[in-house]
Amino acid sequence: MKVDVLLGLQWGDEGKGKIVDVVTPEYDIIARFQGGPNAGHTLIFEGQKQVLHTIPSGIFRTNCKNVIGNGVVIDPVTLKAEIEAIQAKGVDVSTNLLISKKAHLILPTHKILDKASEEAKGKKKIGSTLKGIGPTYMDKTGRNGIRMGDTQSPNFKEKYNALVEKHVGILGDYDYQSILSETEEAWFDALKFLSNIELIDSEQYINNAMQSGKKVLAEGAQGTLLDIDFGTYPYVTSSNTVTAGTCTGLGVAPNKIGDVIGIFKAYCTRVGSGPFPTELDDEVGENIRKIGHEYGATTGRDRRCGWIDLPALKYACMINGTTKLSMMKADVLDTFGTIKVCTHYEINGERVDYLPYDITDLDITPVYKDVKGWNKDLTQLRDLKDAPQEFLDYITYLETELNVPITIVSVGPDREQTIMRN
Repeated sequence: MKVDVLLGLQWGDEGKGKIVDVVTPEYDIIARFQGGPNAGHTLIFEGQKQVLHTIPSGIFRTNCKNVIGNGVVIDPVTLKAEIEAIQAKGVDVSTNLLISKKAHLILPTHKILDKASEEAKGKKKIGSTLKGIGPTYMDKTGRNGIRMGDTQSPNFKEKYNALVEKHVGILGDYDYQSILSETEEAWFDALKFLSNIELIDSEQYINNAMQSGKKVLAEGAQGTLLDIDFGTYPYVTSSNTVTAGTCTGLGVAPNKIGDVIGIFKAYCTRVGSGPFPTELDDEVGENIRKIGHEYGATTGRDRRCGWIDLPALKYACMINGTTKLSMMKADVLDTFGTIKVCTHYEINGERVDYLPYDITDLDITPVYKDVKGWNKDLTQLRDLKDAPQEFLDYITYLETELNVPITIVSVGPDREQTIMRN
């Protein structure tokens, strides 16, 4: 068996959580391979909304194990709250959630470092969620980090104190003490709570499962354009959000990767700072935001909105080796008479159809193609044979341009508002 991968192709918030939830019955294991509580995967079913930040999106399906992989960074306080919210809905998390011993811990001082760093950047801030993600990954690559497995060590408190001391030295005169005193007790309480969740050697667990014929889906967080190597640097996250991140974030060999399911919106959004060539800073963009309820699931911040960007999508499909596409939130465009599709960028008088190096400092003019809108409510659509022709034409056009089949179409937030295509 091979591991299938599901990830975002834009700047995150594409709707990954919903699709993981929808396809989970086909899998035995759902495993998160990177990111941390900066993720916000929203699931809506049976009229209820649930936002997940660290736990894989298959947690509400029975007979499915959910693994938090070694590539994920964990905030015990956030994870405890998440587990309690899920348990309140009658889900026995203790039986279907597993955590990698190699997953790194976000300390209270990591959050303080994150806040201090962002404040120091002033107008050049990157739009961090201030969850301590970046500083935690920095300690990981700097070989100073603390992992979940360390919590079982008799000298865990010594390791914790040594890392906090290092952070205090970096903070210098920054007023950290009041924040630390308010958060440290809750952090240790949460860590004690998490001792009830089984810690595993996740790379062994995943590979043994594959060998025994079990089906595994690797779930990514954020999106391709936020990847630390291939995103719009420096306005990116601190991990590899692309398919390759599955290998390092779960211990899966490259030749064990199966289908790569890329998720994208029928338009485009971004949270925080950074370049966004097709951004609509006008009434059209505001309409998309309102209709699509485009506000961050984790931060609550307004999402910047714009038309779909084919050069960026083609780039994301190339980097990930995407084999299948899921188009999300098509219903948000129901009332638009004309839909614009960015087909090229014009840079210094030259047209390009790919994402060039460091678009932050480039003067980019998007080149658009007008596509006729369908002007029909799609939210009740359950079979594409009943879809307006203009909508079918939009799907076919995107498939042709991206050269990857669109196998899932979402026409609303609920599980039931999902159409499978052959």
